[in-house]
Amino acid sequence: MERLRSNFEPGTTRWAVRRAQWSAMGISIEDQQKPKIAVVNTSSKLSVCFAHLDDVATVVADAIRAAGGLPLEIRTTAPSDFVTSAGRKARYLMPTRDLVVNDVEAAVEGAQLDGMVLLSSCDKTTPAHLMASARLDLPAIVVIGGYQRGGTYAGCSVDIDSVYESVGAVASGKLKVDELAELSDSAIKGPGVCAGLATANTMHVLAEALGMTMPGSAPVRANSEAMLERASAAGRRIVDLVREGFTARQVLTREAVENAVEVALALGGSVNCIRHLAAVAAEADLDLDVVALFEEKGRTAKQLAAIRPNGTHQVWDLDEAGGVRTVLRALEPRLHTGALTVAGRTVADLIADAPEPDGDVVHVLSRPVADEPGLVILRGSLAPDGAIVKVAGVGGARRWFSGPAKVFAGEDDAIAALGESAIEPGDVIVLRGMGPRGGPGTVFAASFVAALNGAGLGGRVAVVTDGELSGLNHGLVVGQVMPEAADGGPLAGVRDGDAIGIDLDARTVDADPQRQGEPVTAGDPGAERGWLGQYAALVGPIQQGAVLRRPRRR
Repeated sequence: MERLRSNFEPGTTRWAVRRAQWSAMGISIEDQQKPKIAVVNTSSKLSVCFAHLDDVATVVADAIRAAGGLPLEIRTTAPSDFVTSAGRKARYLMPTRDLVVNDVEAAVEGAQLDGMVLLSSCDKTTPAHLMASARLDLPAIVVIGGYQRGGTYAGCSVDIDSVYESVGAVASGKLKVDELAELSDSAIKGPGVCAGLATANTMHVLAEALGMTMPGSAPVRANSEAMLERASAAGRRIVDLVREGFTARQVLTREAVENAVEVALALGGSVNCIRHLAAVAAEADLDLDVVALFEEKGRTAKQLAAIRPNGTHQVWDLDEAGGVRTVLRALEPRLHTGALTVAGRTVADLIADAPEPDGDVVHVLSRPVADEPGLVILRGSLAPDGAIVKVAGVGGARRWFSGPAKVFAGEDDAIAALGESAIEPGDVIVLRGMGPRGGPGTVFAASFVAALNGAGLGGRVAVVTDGELSGLNHGLVVGQVMPEAADGGPLAGVRDGDAIGIDLDARTVDADPQRQGEPVTAGDPGAERGWLGQYAALVGPIQQGAVLRRPRRR
């Protein structure tokens, strides 16, 4: 027998009962002694994001067998931001990230398996898989599920982003409901995640930037030949990693996180990537302030691409231009090129044979898209611990904005006010009490921001929130305000009519007058039962990744 943690001592109870189980399943005694690899499949028929993963799992399993391993498929919950968001004002979305982490831990640690290949697709699954890899510190590889194809409507190219923003056009009377229905039926033409540089594709890209995927994995079209080749390569490679004793924390180092931050800044990825990278760092036991890291590196970073919703290029343009490897090549002087990857190669090795930046989709540092990063951290009286703006998605909106606050406890009230023309150019819309603790579970603010853009007010109204945003959101949106209002952060003290000032050049967000507010929550965390109640009792501050913590002892 190979010396594997999964090969139990013959004659022991756990050896005997497992052998009885697996023999009954037709697993040969020879196979039972091979490296045992969890194929973590977030498959679900609830969402097109995951609809293809059963077939991908088969590709991975076949490759594991060919390499001399025993694949064992396990299933977890599969949260979709456009489906799982329907209940409880999207409160389940953020908590499902950590539910997946615990699900993976229970299955893989409980069975004492030797390694993992994790099939990642929609927004929360990729960070969850990275967090689980960091926590368990086993040999692990992430397989990227890929992006979906868009469709056409009325002679124009459309995708899920088109649908999302058109809700605002309906609310403002610019589009009829039956037209929105036809648009919705035409928007998606295949499996995979949203076809923009939203949270899903951002986290796919950052998984590769961290070194946790096979080279050339992101972005990639779902079910494409390239995607399936990477899936097969991951299945073969994981068996080698087990035999080499090469574990996830040898990849998920401080240097790897810093490399990922550089890529996020250069591309202007989703604002949500900051909390997810903070969570990965926390699970890896890295003593690292990720918010401050974005702030520090952002002082000298430049934007090197403008991928929708940040610009006119599409995510498949980034794919064709060489994807992450080309972005890493463009960023080489700013990277830790000695960082290791699951491929057994350093970042320097990957850069050496990467396609050169084309100067159109991916620019070089000396000729950037913009002389500032795509994401910036703001601080000030409203956000002493920081807040995030995707500057790459601000577009033609003003870089300095001052206006009276209009405060809402949830996006439904704000969308209703939009339909009643109660929101006017110059307003600063405050959506608060909607963070991880305040929901509990972050409450959607993203649909309001999309509706605002659909109504044609995106460049004339600012939004400040501690709620859940989408990577598809654009306009002058200050998100992830920290501390959140539920922790008694300054956002809790804002009242209707208070003047709020946002200065992107100074990187500040302030309110005048300032009040000390009592904690504000969108729900009643103490009254929650079930998973949301458990989450409310355990979730930590969002600036630390909103990871689950042990309850304080009394």
